[in-house]
Amino acid sequence: MVERGAGGGGRARPDTIRSNKDMAPERQRARPSAVSGTAPVDSSPVTAQPSALVPPAAVLWDMDGTIIDTEPIWQQSQVELTARHGAVWTHEDGLSLVGSGLERSGEILRDKGVDMEVEEIVQWMTDYVMERLLDGELPWRPGARELIEGLHARGIPTALVTMSRRKMALVAADALGERGFRVVVAGDDVERPKPYPDAYLFAAAQLGVDATACVAIEDSATGVASAVASGAVTVAVEHIVPLSDIAGGDVHLTTLADVDVDRLIELTGPALAARTQEVAR
Repeated sequence: MVERGAGGGGRARPDTIRSNKDMAPERQRARPSAVSGTAPVDSSPVTAQPSALVPPAAVLWDMDGTIIDTEPIWQQSQVELTARHGAVWTHEDGLSLVGSGLERSGEILRDKGVDMEVEEIVQWMTDYVMERLLDGELPWRPGARELIEGLHARGIPTALVTMSRRKMALVAADALGERGFRVVVAGDDVERPKPYPDAYLFAAAQLGVDATACVAIEDSATGVASAVASGAVTVAVEHIVPLSDIAGGDVHLTTLADVDVDRLIELTGPALAARTQEVAR
């Protein structure tokens, strides 16, 4: 749950949502190959591994494009900003930034001709997206909110792991309230953005679990790479950018619409059991 201080801004409880750049460990683990298929995935090399269905210690969620459909709004912010500065910006340019850290996006936009400092670009885009989100209902991705609330009902903790700024991450966290995230890790909480594993490792540490015992849910190549590098069992949910050819990840889906908690455990349990055996050796 996100608590707010007297000033109205997002404030972390010591035992819930915290920010500490120095706590992000650096670690990578070898991963099994990706599972290809449509949603939900019913058969794969993963399901041939140990049959015991191990529930996740926690589920770690990407935000943009995975929980809420903000990617089109981010892309529109880039179009409008570059147009203001007379710069050329294509749809392909926008797609290349999906899942990237905001600072990298700002650097690319500046290189394209936006005459602003990187931090100014980041703040402008963040304010643009937040204004549109706060003007109406959040554009939830199919099945995402229901699965988050289902995990809460089953006592499985969740964390939000996003490269958006914390003030924007709290918009989604606050919308879910008590049924949502125990921890929020945002782009301004870690030194290195996705595809580095820092944000996922930090989120797992804040929850008091090992990343290898967690499931991570992502929608971009950059995010999948980050989750894979952390050691989490990774579910890639394709949205704007095709993910079928991405190396890495354990389960590939095209939607979460039909994925409840039992189905998520069915899909990821064998890979989690395999991780447990690897750690035990």
